[in-house]
Formats: sequence, C-alpha cells, structure tokens
Amino acid sequence: MIGPGGVQWMTAGRGLVHAELSPASFKQAGGPLEILQLWVNLPGRLKMTDPNYLGLQADAIPKVEADGATIEVISGAVDGVVGPFPSLIGIEMSVVRLAPGGVVTLPVAEGRAVFLYVVSGEIVVGGQAAPRWNLVELNDDGDAVAFESPAGAVVLLGHAQPIGEPVFAHGPFVMNTREEIIQAIDDYNAGKFGAVAG
Repeated sequence: MIGPGGVQWMTAGRGLVHAELSPASFKQAGGPLEILQLWVNLPGRLKMTDPNYLGLQADAIPKVEADGATIEVISGAVDGVVGPFPSLIGIEMSVVRLAPGGVVTLPVAEGRAVFLYVVSGEIVVGGQAAPRWNLVELNDDGDAVAFESPAGAVVLLGHAQPIGEPVFAHGPFVMNTREEIIQAIDDYNAGKFGAVAG
C-alpha cells in the first residue's frame, strides 16, 4: 500500500506482471485519488535485465530545502542528497513543491532530455506560463533548469540522457523491433513473466 506522496519504481526488464488495486475503504467510500504514472524506456542492451520493484512512503524520500521550495529527491541527486530509487540509465527525478514566490534553479548537464510536469498550480519557465496538467519540454543546450511560481505549485522534474534507439510498442510491451515484440508476447503467453502474487 502506497500512501500520499509515496512512490513506486518498477523496472519491467525481461518481464513483470503487476496489478494496481485500490484499498477496500476507497472502493466502498470513494474520495479523491491522484496518481502520476510514467513509463520510461530502456536501451536495447538493458531490455532483458532482471525485473525489480521498490515502493516507499513519503517519509522515506529525502528532501532538500531551496529558495521557497522543497525538493523531494526520487532518483539521482540534488545538492548531494541522493534519491532512494536506483536508475539503470541515470534518470534524475524530483518532485518540487514551490511556495508562493518560490524560485528553483538546478544544474542539468547539457545534452539531457528535460521535462517539467505541472501537477498543481502554475509555473513560469523561460518567461512563459505553464498551468497545471501541462508538460513542458526544455531545450538540451543549457546547463541548468530554472522556474518559479508566483502562487505556488507542485512540479515533477525529470531528466536523462536520450536513448536514441528505435521504439516499437504494442500494448504494454516496448521493444526496438517488431520481432522483439512478437517474442515478448510469446514469452508472456508461455508464462515466463510469472504471475500476480495475491
């Protein structure tokens, strides 16, 4: 069970079967529910790596205080604070909670793909406003990312080195070629991914 502010990090690798279930109390009484789910590709050389899962509650995710912001370090490092989720390809991921008037400037190596997803509130980046539920892709020719929020916001910040390989997807399977997709489906049908634990 992952509570508010918690994070699950799954590496599907050579195959992982999972089910996302709501607790009985939510099924009976309902209520607000907000989940962000990102699917991140792996390069071909790592597609058949061992599957892995790690789930942590909010209090196990380290925080860095900045100028009017709290940065929850999920993967990678911010100001020497290392996130608890290991990435096979050097993904840096943080949740940035900006107070009204908060400003954030973080180093990002040139050449990395960088995104900001505005979970709530509104930010200003590069002189342009980005309201909630918007994805902002940034150029890769700088060495930092900077944004602010006049009224406060929650932002997911991620960056990684581009993989630069072909992507072939079908259903939940993501590989590099059609032939690899066919093999993945055959492996799944043969029970090679295991089963959902009860």
